[in-house]
Amino acid sequence: MSSSETAANPVAPSPDRAGTVVFGSANMDVVMEVPRLPRLGETLSGRRAALYPGGKGANQAVGAARLGGEVAFCGKVGRDAFGETLLAGLRGAGVDTSAVGIEAGVATGVACIFVTSAGENAIALSPGANARVDKRYAEALLARLSAASVLLLQLEIPTATTGHLLRRLPLKRPLVILDPSPAQDLSGLPLARIDILTPNRGELEALTGRSDPRDGGRRLVEQGVRNVICKAGADGAYWICEGRSVHVPAVPIDPVDTTGAGDAFNAALAWGVQSMSIGRTLPWAVAAGALAATRPGAQPSLPTREELDTFRDQVSDR
Repeated sequence: MSSSETAANPVAPSPDRAGTVVFGSANMDVVMEVPRLPRLGETLSGRRAALYPGGKGANQAVGAARLGGEVAFCGKVGRDAFGETLLAGLRGAGVDTSAVGIEAGVATGVACIFVTSAGENAIALSPGANARVDKRYAEALLARLSAASVLLLQLEIPTATTGHLLRRLPLKRPLVILDPSPAQDLSGLPLARIDILTPNRGELEALTGRSDPRDGGRRLVEQGVRNVICKAGADGAYWICEGRSVHVPAVPIDPVDTTGAGDAFNAALAWGVQSMSIGRTLPWAVAAGALAATRPGAQPSLPTREELDTFRDQVSDR
């Protein structure tokens, strides 16, 4: 089946509910440009260093809002300067932060990111306040989360909280997209409540032991996930569900920093499936990830709808 698949979305949300709600992490990213990734025990001289608002949850919230979506972010930050900066960035993008918890006595999450000239990255994460996104917080927000059209989740908050939330959600709403990053054991999660799982190629292999995206995707579908979309970088994306396998080719680019590319993909996916089928949404998501990879930083790289439209037009003209 081609990437132009336009069949009805098998998990399309009802249009009469709220937009996208992101339940996840917010971090300050400390990004350093390096000639290559440092080896164990090595001190390597880097080049430019910068602070960028980040965290997979906050990134995906900003990305969906920049595309024109109605978006709310739920998570926690510390009562510190980093937390204030992250909240200001979310609000500046048009994201509703009214449900964000501000924790005293704990720092805002921080990610230390090394980025090479080829756009590759290595990341170390200190969760800080993200570790306090607990079951009680999820319960307090259950009604709000259940009313969303799309609920975006990641694994930078405690997995036990994610599992609890998935079990407490109504069976048929909202549409749940889970980004299994960083990769970890999913056996404790109710996989049948995940409508779309979006691992990258390395995460899919870590989850299934299969290097081929189609094989790995089918394995997860057999375990209960309804749709698996593998973000495959230079190979584009693979969509696997029961009885269907679709490959969407990549958009050729010269990458600058791939840190926010997966988040741009997920943001575009959440935005698109509210009005289009998965098959029609995927080229938008692939293009959003590609465009983000041509820019430095996570949140600064996330495209607006106008930028994405222009980029897709330029690509189609090549």
